Amino acid sequence: MLKIKDIIDYLEKWAPLPYQESYDNSGLLTGNPQQELKGALISLDMTEEVVDEAIAQGCNMLISHHPIIFRGLKSLTGKNYVERTVIKAIKNDIALYAIHTNLDNVHTGVNRKIAEKIGLKDLSILDKKGGLLQKLTFFVPKESTQKVLSAVYEAGAGQIGNYDNCSFRVQGTGTFKPNDEADPAIGKQNRQEEVEEERIEVVFPGYRSKAILHAMLNAHPYEEVAHFLHNLENEYQETGSGMTGYLESPVDAKEFLLTLKEKMQLSCIRHTALPEGTIQKVAVCGGAGSFLLPAAKGVGADIFITADFKYHEFFDAEGKIVIADIGHYESEIFTKELIYEKIRENFSNIALYLSKISTNPISYV
Repeated sequence: MLKIKDIIDYLEKWAPLPYQESYDNSGLLTGNPQQELKGALISLDMTEEVVDEAIAQGCNMLISHHPIIFRGLKSLTGKNYVERTVIKAIKNDIALYAIHTNLDNVHTGVNRKIAEKIGLKDLSILDKKGGLLQKLTFFVPKESTQKVLSAVYEAGAGQIGNYDNCSFRVQGTGTFKPNDEADPAIGKQNRQEEVEEERIEVVFPGYRSKAILHAMLNAHPYEEVAHFLHNLENEYQETGSGMTGYLESPVDAKEFLLTLKEKMQLSCIRHTALPEGTIQKVAVCGGAGSFLLPAAKGVGADIFITADFKYHEFFDAEGKIVIADIGHYESEIFTKELIYEKIRENFSNIALYLSKISTNPISYV
């Protein structure tokens, strides 16, 4: 029997909750994770109409990019659309789950989907996050090295970019003298011992530290394990905001905007003055991305595609980059497909639906 929790665990392995921004509220908002999953509906937003759609489809889980609850609710009286949506979900036993800025911040998330729709190659995160990585250093007798390493790899250590099972090892001599109360795996009580050991170093996302330490200690033969845990300031190349990539060949700026309009199914694009030259290096950010303009300029992007630029922020382009504001909803609408595809990869037999409702609160004439 598949539970709601099984879907949540899969999504949070892909886009871990610790990667969400401090202001965000991703994760399970309502519902019992232990409940059997009857069906899941995927939408960009959570609204009363979308909850009605979930009910009509027989779904008891609604997965949305945007959370319906950003701030704490002090009452549930139905006085606004947020409260009414939450009340309707609870009354109909529908779990509400949001996968928001944590999905923005992983390299296989929202921005990669945009980049792929546009046809960009050689992708990399625009503004990588630092301070997310930790390094574990520990010492192990040589004959136990592979057993302990396998355990920490399985727990999530040692992945660097496209490389798995990464570690640094150096050999040395460990010395110790067990006392009367010790139960040594090697040596005897009250006798000085020397053991050929290896110093092992592995790097991993900090949110995995508890699981990795647990795995290392459980697999290690020693009663007392010498180890050190360090926070790293290194940028984590797989996590951060926005994305950059290249068109296969340079394209005239006006022609590129027309192609962008077609590929992203846009009714209009707000943009700064177009250059006489061509476009090849492109920066993107789903949703409100004006905070990334300095980064887009800094990497030499020809154009920055995002949403929610304010009037005066357009001046900040300073003729060095084209700003293309395609709209918040429009920039993220294909996130529904992304979530659907990811879940379908691992769960082929569940009832899974894409919402057919446009939740865009903005209309154009």
